[in-house]
Amino acid sequence: MRHGKKINHLGRKTAHRKAMLANMACSLIEHKRINTTVAKAKALKQFIEPLITKSKAENNVSAEKGTHNRRIVFKNLRDKYAVTELFSVVSEKVADRPGGYTRIIKLGNRLGDNADMAMIELVDFNELYNAGKPKKKSTRRSRRSGGEAEVVSAEKETKVEEAQTETEAKTDDSKE
Repeated sequence: MRHGKKINHLGRKTAHRKAMLANMACSLIEHKRINTTVAKAKALKQFIEPLITKSKAENNVSAEKGTHNRRIVFKNLRDKYAVTELFSVVSEKVADRPGGYTRIIKLGNRLGDNADMAMIELVDFNELYNAGKPKKKSTRRSRRSGGEAEVVSAEKETKVEEAQTETEAKTDDSKE
């Protein structure tokens, strides 16, 4: 039974698994997408998402917090170029995203050993997939309607009145 086992050991010892995930995370940050097996992709997703969250600007407002987060990320990745890329390019792209920075797309089975393959990518760097979808505007609604609803309805009434006067003016011109 696998009660309470949260981590997939991937058939490797701890040091090997951590090194492999660090290398895969560096490759993902550098290339923005990589092909791997589904099990490794799921393990990598759990490994890299907290690191991306630590790299976001809102978590690094003061110099002390920024330095501390960089050191934590460097401890996991062990590649200063990947850390620099993560804290500059990647964190700017994912700044407004509240989570879910990676996407796993299953590709089918590998020819040699029939392993289940997948592509894991950073969501905001795939322009083809995001091109058809307009940027969703997040709205916050409160339970009680404030003065905004009255202002909006007053603006709509004035626009309707303007449109009616324009149509009346056009019909008057056409009659003459």
